[in-house]
Amino acid sequence: MSFLQKLINDWRFVVLLTLTLGLAPYLPEPHILGKIRWILGGARGMGLIDWLDFVLHATPWLLLLRLLNKRFSNE
Repeated sequence: MSFLQKLINDWRFVVLLTLTLGLAPYLPEPHILGKIRWILGGARGMGLIDWLDFVLHATPWLLLLRLLNKRFSNE
């Protein structure tokens, strides 16, 4: 198993990544929530940098969902 595979399967690392990169900056609201609200509102005015920023902040959440799915689908 490669180093990257070990990292993305490590619960502690993924939770830490989600709480930091996934939510940062925290104030006035988590950044990912603003991006999701913008997308749900039609994504008017979103440029490439905004989409890349969304992907950056969403990736930890997707990794966490993947681990949760893996955990609960095996039982």
